[in-house]
Amino acid sequence: MTDAQAATPADAQPPSRRNFFIGLIVAVIVLDIVAAFVVPPFPKDNPGQPITGIGDLIKANLELPAPYVVYDFAPNDSVGHALVFNHPSISAPIFTTWWVMLFLIAAAILMTRGLKLLPGRAQNTIEWAYESLENWAVALGGDAARKHVPLFATFFLFILFSNWSGLLPFFGRIEAFRAPTSDVNVTLGLALVAFVYFHYQGFRALGVRGYLGKFFVFSGFKEGIGAGVIGLFVGLIEFFLEFIKPITLSMRLFGNIFGGEVALGVITALTIALVPVAMLGLEVLLNFVQALIFSTLTLMYTIIAMEGHSEEAHAAPAYADYPEGSLGPPLEAAPGGSAH
Repeated sequence: MTDAQAATPADAQPPSRRNFFIGLIVAVIVLDIVAAFVVPPFPKDNPGQPITGIGDLIKANLELPAPYVVYDFAPNDSVGHALVFNHPSISAPIFTTWWVMLFLIAAAILMTRGLKLLPGRAQNTIEWAYESLENWAVALGGDAARKHVPLFATFFLFILFSNWSGLLPFFGRIEAFRAPTSDVNVTLGLALVAFVYFHYQGFRALGVRGYLGKFFVFSGFKEGIGAGVIGLFVGLIEFFLEFIKPITLSMRLFGNIFGGEVALGVITALTIALVPVAMLGLEVLLNFVQALIFSTLTLMYTIIAMEGHSEEAHAAPAYADYPEGSLGPPLEAAPGGSAH
């Protein structure tokens, strides 16, 4: 250490990162308090009017059921108010979806351009992300899941950044931007893609007869009419449950993302910045979890669809073969048993 370095006082060192964040939080809180008086929240469609209660704040953050239409191809037809609708238009979630896709494609091209054996920071990041997702998929589904990792990773990254897009400050203030996964039409579309994919893989792996044989089970009739009817009934239930999977996939993702945005918007309007900042951090984590759940379920549904319907025969000895009055095999016939 030189004399000049030793002579440098401790308070002359640059401020710590903790002080920076403390100052930033204080500045946001002050700005939020000032904004509450200068630009107070107002009821939806009534700018300049004071709010009358929490109901006005909730309505101001709700956009149900039909999202904002950025461009309408059939302006003479009403969009309607259904939760799921079919109208030739470019809605805010679709418009935002294109931006999310553009961001992901541009990031992938820039981070994989000029790949090297000794990767830089960008290449390290994308390789680490892909390998982490691959390890997760293989740990859950075994080697059979490895060839489905590209779809699994694509679902995860797209849903993750679609979820996170709704946490940007200008979302909800610019009508043309809305988190794609906060619209049930988008989540239902994603779920239908997953539905078609894992059933296609099931037919591809087992064939038409083998795959449908998992649901329409007639082999039980060999053991009697009762066993055959029960086996066929259970198989039919499993068949109809397959059509529930896209509904549960889409509604789970939509409900969590939309509900989180509404809660964050209402709490931001009601409180100072400290509480919304904490909830924003929680939403970042929850959005990550929801993306992982959707993509993981799609992967596991695919693995299950490719597995054959294994039937293990546990043929119990007929009780008529046992001595009269006994409830089972004699002790000397039981494995490891001894006669007393």
